[in-house]
Parts: sequence; C-alpha cells; structure tokens
Amino acid sequence: MHVTIVDVAKKAGVSPSTVSRVISGHPRISPATIRKVKEIMEELGYHPNVMAKSLVSKTTQTLGLLLPRSAEELFQNLFFSEVIRGVISQATRSSYDLMMTTGTTEREEVEAVTRLVRGRRVDGIILLYSRNADPVIAFLKEHSFPFVLIGRSEDEAILTVDNDNEQAAYDVTKHLIQQGHRRIGFVSGPPNLIVSRDRLNGYKKALKDADIPFRKDWIVEGEFLQESGYRAMSFLMSLPERPTGLVVMDDMVAFGVTRGLNELGYSVPQHLSIVGFNNLPMSELATPPISSVDIGIYQLGYTASQVLIRAVKGEDIPHTRTIIPHRLIVRESSLYHLATE
Repeated sequence: MHVTIVDVAKKAGVSPSTVSRVISGHPRISPATIRKVKEIMEELGYHPNVMAKSLVSKTTQTLGLLLPRSAEELFQNLFFSEVIRGVISQATRSSYDLMMTTGTTEREEVEAVTRLVRGRRVDGIILLYSRNADPVIAFLKEHSFPFVLIGRSEDEAILTVDNDNEQAAYDVTKHLIQQGHRRIGFVSGPPNLIVSRDRLNGYKKALKDADIPFRKDWIVEGEFLQESGYRAMSFLMSLPERPTGLVVMDDMVAFGVTRGLNELGYSVPQHLSIVGFNNLPMSELATPPISSVDIGIYQLGYTASQVLIRAVKGEDIPHTRTIIPHRLIVRESSLYHLATE
C-alpha cells in the first residue's frame, strides 16, 4: 500500500501541512514535532518526493553521485574533485543537475541511496568506488535503477567506466625493472577495493614475468592519503632488506612517501625510486617531480556521466565496460639506474 503524507499526518496527530514543513526544513517547527514526524515517516516507510513534478514527467533531470565514505579522502585527494568536475561538465552539457550524497558507514550509504531512489530525486546514480560485495550495488540492481560504476565489477552486466588497472600497474613495475630494480615494493589502497586488487595483480605479474620473487613483506596497505605513504616508509625502511623501487597506488600517497623518506634521511630516487598513479598537477611540481600514471581522471567522470544519461534515456549501450586509456609519465622520481644483479 502506498503511504501518503496524509497517512503520516494522521498517525503523528498533526496536519499534512505540518508534515510538509518538516520535510522542507521549516525553521518554525519545534524539535519535538520534527522528531515525532520523522519517527512516524520511518515507521510507515514514507519517503518524501522532493520533486513532485517528476511524477508527471517521470524524470528529474538530475543525476545522483555517491561520494566516498572518508571525508579526508574527499577533501584531501584531488582525484575526487577532478572526477566530479568531469561528471558535472557532461551533466551540465546535457541539461542535467547533480545531487551528491554520502555516508560514513555501509549502512548509511545504503540509506542515502534508498532515499534518492524511493523519493524519485534522481534519474540515475554514479558510484565513485568499486567494492567487493557492495550492498549499494545490490540495492540498485534489485530495484532496476540506472547506475554507472567508476571502476571494475565482477558482474559483466553492470555499466562501468574504468582503466585497465592491471595493465597500468604492470607497466609501472616493468618500468622500475628496466631501471635495474629487482627489490620492488607496493603501497596499496584499501584491500576491499577492486582497483587495489587489480593493481596488485599487475605488479605481481610483472615480477613473475621478470623472474623476480614476490615478497609479501614489501606490501603495505592503507588509504589514499599522504599519511598512508608516510607510515609506509616507517615500516619499509626499517626492514633488514629494503626495496629500492616502489609502486604507489596514488600520487597523494606518494607525497607522503617522499616526506617520510626525507625525515628518515633518505632521498628519491637515489635511495628509493617511486612511481604513483593519477598524475595530479602537484606531481610535476614536487621535489623531485614524481613519475605517475595518467589515468584520465576528468575523462572517467565525463564518460561515466555520458553513459549514465544514455542509460536513463533508454538508449542502446553496446558495451557495458568502457575503458579509458592510461599512459605512464616518467619523471625524476624513477629515473635512477641501478646496477642489475
């Protein structure tokens, strides 16, 4: 049975106009009334439609964007501002608005997306992260709601926009091998992210092809933050046998790596050659300039928005997976030839 604003008002003992004002955030409604009305809305499973006009047109001309859980990552890592810029650029060009949401936990993320979908607030959703067994994806699939994932999915039926992250990490590792390195470490991202797994696999494959043994003790996991790179150096440089080359999941992490090395009295690339990912503008300005994989961040967002709008309009999309090309930008941080063993 469809729950209406009248049902909520009757159960809460207030007028429908009071419920409407609670939904719109009217300042003159008492906290007690707001709390009571929201409790009844939750109990009855009522989701307000903030865009009632969409009931007629069946479209909101708005796309949803699920942001990462970590506020630190969102505001400190330039990857997200650049990918969002790409999303907005294409959405605006196609006369779509953007509504962003997030959550600090898995449950809050699902609740946020549920409100967007059941409240008919958006026509489709873009997800910025590709996680294993993601309940948000399960919810969207269950409700046949249009969405695009920036990243790779094991489910080939899902629309995705991604890089070939395994090949990119292979190329990076091969570059360090060609510089004479045989002791190569890896600073990874969160292990539940598919991109972390793909890049780790590419790194392992390059080592295997070069007959270099894989060393688990040279793998450090963390977040996409400077602090993760800084902590990784405290660990790696304290080992009896240290790597001489390092593949780093993200340029922001690489900045932390160089800072940690400098404080420990080491220098890049003489003591440790590093290569990062994302080719952030600051990478070229760092000391020394950091070698990095340009993954086309803006293009990832722009294309994801483009694909989602086509899906929303019901257009035919011949390939569910769109790959954005990558290229390795070699700079001073990895240009130090070691004598091969």
